[in-house]
Amino acid sequence: MSETYEYLFKFLVIGSAGTGKSSLLNNFIGNKFKEDRCHTIGVEFGSKIVNIGGKSTKLQIWDTAGQERFRSVTRSYYRGAAGALLVYDITSRDSFNALSNWLRDARTLASPNIVILLVGNKKDIEESREVTFSEASQFAQENELMFLETSAKTGENVEEAFLKCSKTILAKIETGDLDPERIGSGIQYGTGTSKRLTTTKKPARAPSDCACRV
Repeated sequence: MSETYEYLFKFLVIGSAGTGKSSLLNNFIGNKFKEDRCHTIGVEFGSKIVNIGGKSTKLQIWDTAGQERFRSVTRSYYRGAAGALLVYDITSRDSFNALSNWLRDARTLASPNIVILLVGNKKDIEESREVTFSEASQFAQENELMFLETSAKTGENVEEAFLKCSKTILAKIETGDLDPERIGSGIQYGTGTSKRLTTTKKPARAPSDCACRV
């Protein structure tokens, strides 16, 4: 049976190695915790259909490796991303200090209008915290990012992170700030979309499960 959805959003999960990016993806997709014992090699992929503002939306999520030796490979997946979770580890000052580099890559290589949410992961080990909530919140404000702290282990705020980012993308579509028709937007129409009428009345695109890498 084919999946029915109104929109498809291409997502990235980016940040330094060891921040729990794969665990966040696994928790969101399968509601389970998988310890990041091995670093991601290249890119991992997952997808899930969620309800955003009453609209069925498929999130196509690319979990990128955080190690420097894979950066040249993973950067090729940035193109045409509509949204991204920028992840650091609240118990690692180094991962927080590296955020500016990851943010620069995302805004340079992905969609110009990419929606980014800053995620402070590993909230479950508060006793080992090295990065305060207030300084991360300040970084988010200075760089016009949304911000949440999460725990991939307990599931706290994991779904909320993806949904919050998705709601912002949908809101930008509805206000006209994002155009799914634009090549490289990271957004595709799905099987259940009733597109807004326009003077040009362009034909609907066929649904696709491709990686939106055009």
